[in-house]
Amino acid sequence: MKFINVGFSNLVSAERIVAIAAPDSAPLKRLITEAREEARAIDCTCGKKNKSVIITDSDHIILSALPPETLSARLEGRDAGDSEDASEAAV
Repeated sequence: MKFINVGFSNLVSAERIVAIAAPDSAPLKRLITEAREEARAIDCTCGKKNKSVIITDSDHIILSALPPETLSARLEGRDAGDSEDASEAAV
């Protein structure tokens, strides 16, 4: 079983991911609101701005502070530069 880091040491099973998208559109904002109301939303942002929405096959919505491009690269097994590590190294 393969897991990907969705930020702040939170891991998600790669096999359960159906889609990764940016949360900017109105339909995704509605989807997030409905998931929160139905207790299907998992917030992995640790208080940071939500940059991506992960939709799973169990109808759960996972919110991440990492951009979709980074998560996609991690899902494919490529090194995406780990934006968390890069921001710490720049300081």
